[in-house]
Amino acid sequence: MDALVRLLQLLVLLLTLPLHLMALLGLWEPLCKSYFPYVMEVLAAKNNRKIESKKRELFSQIKGLAGASGKVALLELGSGTGANFQFYPAGCQITCLDPNPHFQTFLTKSMAENRHLEYERFVVAFGEDMKELADGSMDVVVSTLVLCSVQSPKRVLQEVQRVLRPGGLFFFWEHVAEPQGSWALLWQQVLEPTWKHIADGCCLTRETRKDLESAKFSELQMEQHPPLLKWLPVGPHIMGKAVK
Repeated sequence: MDALVRLLQLLVLLLTLPLHLMALLGLWEPLCKSYFPYVMEVLAAKNNRKIESKKRELFSQIKGLAGASGKVALLELGSGTGANFQFYPAGCQITCLDPNPHFQTFLTKSMAENRHLEYERFVVAFGEDMKELADGSMDVVVSTLVLCSVQSPKRVLQEVQRVLRPGGLFFFWEHVAEPQGSWALLWQQVLEPTWKHIADGCCLTRETRKDLESAKFSELQMEQHPPLLKWLPVGPHIMGKAVK
């Protein structure tokens, strides 16, 4: 099976050789960073239509974290275009973090469309190193379709726990690898080297469920859902929350 995967990977590489050559020369990443927000704006809208009720149910739990002030300090990792903003309850003070500065224009637009939220700031940084954010400064951290593209999910989850206050909540919705031994997983393995360039570092075969289970959260609730967009090689999704 491994030999077959390597052979098919080579065939895909040959078919997409210009892309890989551009990546090798350092020309592809700047281009990808500039166009990717436009792609995500379209895909996020499609995903939201399919999973709107689930997102509303998940994020409705944020309201219970508001103190006497009625405010909730919320950090969104890989905030992208701000596709989650419409699902957050009033009183949320939003800090956005994303390594791609090209998303800021889309975030500004989303904040203007969601006046029930307070926009704190946009931090250009990787989730593995959120040194600009103080320990225990957040009531909520949200990650949707982010852990697939970070360099170290383990390190990101450590940072999430650092910035969360005791009892704070981490909400997630992430895609994961197809089941072991399946043909779907084989095709994910075949496409992944090329897909990572196309989708700004996205890994198709990441087993994020295991990363969450091994992280030191006091409580973890998680459920799995089938892929949303059948025409993409992205696998099933996991959705849930973890408590610091």
